[in-house]
Amino acid sequence: MSWERIGDFLSLDRWRRRPPVVAVVRLEGVIAPRGPRVLSLQRFEPVLARAFAQRRLKAVALAINSPGGSPVQSQLIARRIRQLAAEKDVPVFAFAEDVAASGGYWLALAADEIFVEETSLVGSIGVISAGFGFVEALRRLGVERRLHTAGENKSLLDPFLPEDAPGVERLGTLQRELHDSFKAMVRQRRAGRLKADEETLFTGAVFSGGRAVTHGLVDGVGELRSTMRERFGDKIRFRTFEPERRRLSLFGAPRFQRADLGDLTADLVARLEERLIWARFGL
Repeated sequence: MSWERIGDFLSLDRWRRRPPVVAVVRLEGVIAPRGPRVLSLQRFEPVLARAFAQRRLKAVALAINSPGGSPVQSQLIARRIRQLAAEKDVPVFAFAEDVAASGGYWLALAADEIFVEETSLVGSIGVISAGFGFVEALRRLGVERRLHTAGENKSLLDPFLPEDAPGVERLGTLQRELHDSFKAMVRQRRAGRLKADEETLFTGAVFSGGRAVTHGLVDGVGELRSTMRERFGDKIRFRTFEPERRRLSLFGAPRFQRADLGDLTADLVARLEERLIWARFGL
């Protein structure tokens, strides 16, 4: 290689001509504090850090496909995205895929602009709590539940005891407080853009992407790559960031270990819970 070509390779002009980057962060799955497949701040903190640290970064695009989950983790992830966006002074765009509902929509609110497909499921601005009651099952088995607490409100709706009115009321109070926090987030992040009244928006209803545009919950219909190219030019480069997925195998290791079975069992339970949450949206 000649000195002229080496000089051209090392020249600042050449590096300045390199195309700008859009970092694509995939936020996919149920939002929960623990689990091998969940959306949590602990699992996605390094992913977000790498995405926002890219050179020639023009924007961060969030590809969201989540039915929701933990309000706390939703808030933590969204807050971290806003912190990094402010530190790096780059815009954030959210793109809903199949569903961005409940906590999934909370994540979308971390973006400066939100785009959807017309058939995406969006919204579900509410709080839900589900469980099971095993009172009759214990009675048939001849098992007696014994529960002792210090503090009359220490136990809340024990599934092995009959449901009681005070417990239901305490749960309702907690849900209303969480709902108020969710509504405040929507009002703050969508200020001046909401087009429907709060009686329509904050019932926990799920809207199609097209209806969400009409209500002002999102900014428009658009696919990630084409929308980003319209904003930043056809030469934009996309770099995708997501956590590495662990692969568990019972038979691939030379020796079966007890830890492998524990991990596999936890993963199967997590998959079942995840399946039930997705099923709320027919997915």
